[in-house]
Formats: sequence, structure tokens, C-alpha cells
Amino acid sequence: MAKRQGQIKLGAFHYISGHHIAAWRHPGASADTSLADYVNFAKTAEAAKFDAVFLADSVDVRLLHPEGAARKAHTGITLFEPLTLLAALATATSRIGLIATASTSFNEPFNLARKFASLDHISGGRAGWNLVTTNDPEAALNFNHMAPVPPAQRYARAEEFVDVVRGLWDSFEDDAFLRDRDSGLYVDLAKLHVLDHQGPHFQVKGPLNSPRSPQGHPVVVQAGSSEPGRELAARTAEVIFTAQQTLAEATRFYADVKGRLAKYGRAPDELKIMPGAFIVVGRSEAEAQDKFEALQQLIQPEVGLELLRVMLGVDLRGYDLDQPIPPLTDTLGSKSRQTLVAELARREGLSIRQLYQRIAGARGHWQLVGTGAQIADELEERFVHYGADGFNLMSPLLPQGLTDFVELVLPELRRRGLFRTEYEGRTLRENLGLARPAHRSARAGASVAAE
Repeated sequence: MAKRQGQIKLGAFHYISGHHIAAWRHPGASADTSLADYVNFAKTAEAAKFDAVFLADSVDVRLLHPEGAARKAHTGITLFEPLTLLAALATATSRIGLIATASTSFNEPFNLARKFASLDHISGGRAGWNLVTTNDPEAALNFNHMAPVPPAQRYARAEEFVDVVRGLWDSFEDDAFLRDRDSGLYVDLAKLHVLDHQGPHFQVKGPLNSPRSPQGHPVVVQAGSSEPGRELAARTAEVIFTAQQTLAEATRFYADVKGRLAKYGRAPDELKIMPGAFIVVGRSEAEAQDKFEALQQLIQPEVGLELLRVMLGVDLRGYDLDQPIPPLTDTLGSKSRQTLVAELARREGLSIRQLYQRIAGARGHWQLVGTGAQIADELEERFVHYGADGFNLMSPLLPQGLTDFVELVLPELRRRGLFRTEYEGRTLRENLGLARPAHRSARAGASVAAE
């Protein structure tokens, strides 16, 4: 296998009890009922030298479809709002990155910019923002909307939102706060930059009431694989969390998004592509399969159908579960995920029952079951063929899934020189190999000089 330069980047994606939809029913599952569960997760990932802890989020309660909703743990109800939780984890860790999801659909740029800047200061430069647009149809009803927000409107708002946030993060130059006791000058106002943004969605004067943060900007992560999502990521993101099933799909996505960077004046290494990977690993193939089947046996049909309703945007109750999925209509939800799951069903000839069983763990992400060496082979193949720069590990069961990966897969990756033995730096940017962004005043000056 041809050697590619560099090493694999890894995020540890936390989900209540584990990513498998039935994980909460397993006797080995953590209930995630205390801060200590999250602290232990973060410390385990940091000891293993993962790049980041990754937290999802939602702003609605998925209990309005009672046949399946009451039987699953993934309801959108959690103990902690992600940024609040990551601030606590920042005090319990020292090197691992801390990435939280926050929607551009139902936040305001000033508040979000301030919160992430604060997390970057608290953590010493380890914050990351996973930028999403919210496609949960019921979420809009919690934020003064009478109906779901159409996809085009969500992305138009997101485009402007991220520009405002990044502008606010550059409200002050790095050395604006002199705090010179002798002269009595606290701040150099020449290094204050008022944004004064006027746009179709936002009017934000600024400046942000926070000094520039240790990383310059928190790392911007983009979750999504649709056409507008790819374009937004190519212009603004530094990491993409995405989903592809096959190596061919992964390499096409990788080449497509990386190929869009040049028109925005960006180099390919300025964006890391880190798809999700749902991994069940054992000391033998049989052990790995047994672990996986133990989870699969816990899937309830009502929960499987609820999962398909979310993924496909259609209610399949009343259909014969042993027949193929019916033709699908357009959805206000995630079009890229609907397409991915529907194509998976067609490609593998899956019935409705087989489809929900197939995605119960990974929900459309890449699923791997095998020994440490077999898993390492698969990850290496996708990395060296430019299908990914790294992966977000979706542990099937917590805490055991993360521990299994650390004990059985990481030694194989390290033996092949594919994963670090020590952190390269102290900030998330340094460990991901991303440059610290120059202040926009310096970028503007460089552009003028070039002219």
C-alpha cells in the first residue's frame, strides 16, 4: 500500500450510552447520568492522544412520535448544554480539543461568537465550533417560527452567520490590550475594529466584548454533505464531519470539496475531512461479531421505524417490514442523509427491516466490525487513497467501545506510523496541523500590498 505523508486525525464523538440506537439497553452501557461520565470519556480520549472530543446537540425533544420515541435514549434530552459541558471538561483536561455543535438556524452570531471565544480562553486554545443548520422540522417551533425553515433559507442564513462570527472574533488585534501600568494605557484603540455588519439576516455592529482568543479563531467544523453544505465548507470550514459508505464515495467527496478550495484562496491542507466511523472491534472476528450482534438483538421495531422516519423523512408504519422501502418524496430534513440511506438500501437490496438494522449503529456513517488489524487496514486504505484526513470515532457502546478502540486499534495504527504517540502542540489548531489565522486587518493589508 502506497504511503501517504502525515498521520490520521481522530475525534472521539460522544453520544449517550453509545452510538448504537439500542446501546442504552445493553448491561454494559453507561447511563451518562453525571459529569463524571463525560470527564472519564474526555480523559480516556486525551490519554490516547485523540485530537478532540466532539459533542452533538439538538434543540428539540424527539418524543412527539410516541410509538418509537419512548423506547430510545437518543431523544435530544441530555443533562448538559454542550458549551457549558465543554467548559467543565476544559478544567479536567489539558491538551485535547473540545468541539461543540451549535446551529446557525436558531442562534444569534454575537452570542455564539462570545461563547466560543470564552471557551477558547478557558481551555487555552482548544475550542472548536461544529457549524450546522438545523433540519429538525419541529425545532423551528421552539424559536418563534410557525413552520419548518426551508433548506435554502437555512443555508443563506448560515453563510452570513459564519461571516459575522468570524468578523466578531477579529474585533481586536492580538496585541490590542497593552495593560501598560507605567503609561496608564490599557487598550490601544487603533487595534480595535468595529464590524458594523448590515446584511439580509443580521445587523451586528460589534465589537465583540472579548479579546482575540488563543487560537485567533476557534476551529470551525462543518457538518454536512449537501451541495450548499460543501460550498459553505470549502469557503469557511477547517474540518468537515461527513458520512460516506464506500471508498469510491469517500474519494469523490474528498476530491470534490478539496477541489473547491482554490477559488477561495485556500490550500488543500487548510481543510481536514474527518468522516464518522462506527467501529466494533474485538480480539477476534468472532468476538467483534458477537459484540455487534448483542447490540443488534436489542433493536425494537418501533425504534427502527422511528430511526427511518428521521433519516428518510417518511413514516413507514403500516408498510410490510420485509419489503423494500417505497419511493421517497422530498424532505425538509437532511437531503444528503436521505439520499445516502436510500442508496444504501437500493445498493444492498435491503428491506425496511434490514435497512433499520443496517443503520441502527452508524445512522448512515461508515460501519466497521473486525479485529484491530482489520480495522486499521480499513482506516489506512481510506486515508492513503485520499478518502479522509482522519475520522470521528462513533463508539457503539460507552465506555467500552472507546476503550476497545484505544487498546486494540491504536497500537496497530501507531505500529504503522499512522497515529501520534504525543501531541504536537497545546492548541487544537496545532494538533490538527491548521495554521493560526492572521487578523483580518493583516490579511487586508496583504491584499492591498499584493495589488
